[in-house]
Amino acid sequence: MEQNKDLIWDLDAFSERANAHDFVMGFENKLCVFSQSVNQLYTNYNIFVPREEDRKLVILPNPYAHFDTFNNVTPEALLSTGLHIIPGREHPLMLCIPFKSGKTKYRTVPLKVGIELVNHHRPPERPFLPVLMKGDLREMNATTPCLHLHALSLERLADMSELDRAAIARVITERLSALASVH
Repeated sequence: MEQNKDLIWDLDAFSERANAHDFVMGFENKLCVFSQSVNQLYTNYNIFVPREEDRKLVILPNPYAHFDTFNNVTPEALLSTGLHIIPGREHPLMLCIPFKSGKTKYRTVPLKVGIELVNHHRPPERPFLPVLMKGDLREMNATTPCLHLHALSLERLADMSELDRAAIARVITERLSALASVH
């Protein structure tokens, strides 16, 4: 695990660590996790807090699911989106969509609606493929955890086969659809 430090997420800065922990646990195996230090994308993993260290989350890829790990995913293929998932009141999960101009900084909508809005502004052959990475679990304010989303750009995976790119797109889309429909 020492070689893959991107799978150890520090919760020291969180004022409400328990909220952050509970929030991120709801995304286990629902959003893929990228590790820049080894250029891998994990689709099958567990999140746990080691007993001896309650200020860290450890993402542990399933060692028996080799086909659920994609290799040679370059960091340049991940783009910051400015989109954040936060807990909601009427809906369990909300998506904060930033505005580029105007008085309002962002719009908050139910996750499913937000994903549909984002995809509506994208070509059908380039769907929104959200991925998490170290640093994406944040605090929106003193008590509200949020997850920043990165987007995977398949076009930037030029060294990867078309079959692998299609498999990545399929698994991310399926997981996102399941996550959005449940919430």
